[in-house]
Amino acid sequence: MMNSEHILDRFKQIRSYSENLCRPLKTEDYVAQPIMETSPPKWNLGHTTWFFETFILKKHKEHYQLYNENYPLLFNSYYNFEGTRISRHERGDLTRPTVKEVYAYRSFVDQEMIAFIQAGIPAKTEALIELGLQHEQQHQELFWADLKYAFGLNPLFPKYEGKLPFNDHTYFTEEMAFIKMKEGIYEIGHKNDGFCYDNELGVHKVYLHEYQIANRQVTNAEYMAFMNDGGYQNFDLWHDEAWQWVKQERISAPLYWHKIDGKWMHYTLTGLQPVNPDQLVTHISYYEAFAYARWKGMRLPTEFEWEAASSKFEWGKGWECTESAYLPYPFYKRAEGAVGEYNGKFMVNQKVLRGASRYTSPGHWRYTYRNFFHPWVRWQFSGIRLVK
Repeated sequence: MMNSEHILDRFKQIRSYSENLCRPLKTEDYVAQPIMETSPPKWNLGHTTWFFETFILKKHKEHYQLYNENYPLLFNSYYNFEGTRISRHERGDLTRPTVKEVYAYRSFVDQEMIAFIQAGIPAKTEALIELGLQHEQQHQELFWADLKYAFGLNPLFPKYEGKLPFNDHTYFTEEMAFIKMKEGIYEIGHKNDGFCYDNELGVHKVYLHEYQIANRQVTNAEYMAFMNDGGYQNFDLWHDEAWQWVKQERISAPLYWHKIDGKWMHYTLTGLQPVNPDQLVTHISYYEAFAYARWKGMRLPTEFEWEAASSKFEWGKGWECTESAYLPYPFYKRAEGAVGEYNGKFMVNQKVLRGASRYTSPGHWRYTYRNFFHPWVRWQFSGIRLVK
């Protein structure tokens, strides 16, 4: 058995953090789901609770009875091993259970979990609890991205009425410089004793040719130059699939940008604001990042180039698009059962993002972290770093 004090403190802090993020919301905010890719705050609160109930309490606490036999159908996300579930696009249709009932569900499971941890837990169970906590931190960042998308579509441009737990502004006024990286063999993958996801495991060597990587991400002003030069109208800058996306979706600026009275404005969680030229450009899809890099006569880093150089530049202000497809590492081993569905089955048709963002929960970042999204996704807090 292991000392449970540390894991108990983490459990309480992370679970309360999720609720504190949601407290400033109005009841109507809890159920909005404007597109399939986003999830309502109420569903996120229920799903992260279902995770602990399903993978910890149900399987490891003797004589545990489910809080509600119907909740697994509602709050299971994509775990086929755990039975049937509602479709992803139906999450916003759940007027019931009510917000109050979901909070009661969280409270019940939290008390059961606290008692379970206090009784003493083996190392294997502690590892599962840690996975649940990391999973909840992922959903905390998704809360911000999903809420911003729902608010950003509202013509009233509502503000998040709570205090943001981070600085929402990062400025870069110095000229972009490039860090020279020598050709050679580099080790990639998680090497430390701390937590990581299974997709980071399997330390392996890669050979990298000499390259130069930017010391910072691209700013709004630099991206505006691409726009003003007809970047969204020049088919030669885009992959064919991306060009069809640009035309079909009528893309002409980053997500949340609006031209009002001849001036670029963008929606933020503090309301509609003028686009500051010195801030990092965010909400950029891989398609757009690739086109911008091509326009600059450069390219995006591979995830291996990014990781090899990550100690030499500042990161964590916005996720960074890479040129790498999301694929298993050479020594990747998918876990058995439902836990194995966490990452492995998504290793197709997606691009890797590296780093973190201002919205990433405290402590939930590391240089080996592999985020992944489809190449057209823009609601994540993603930006651009160049390589030449």
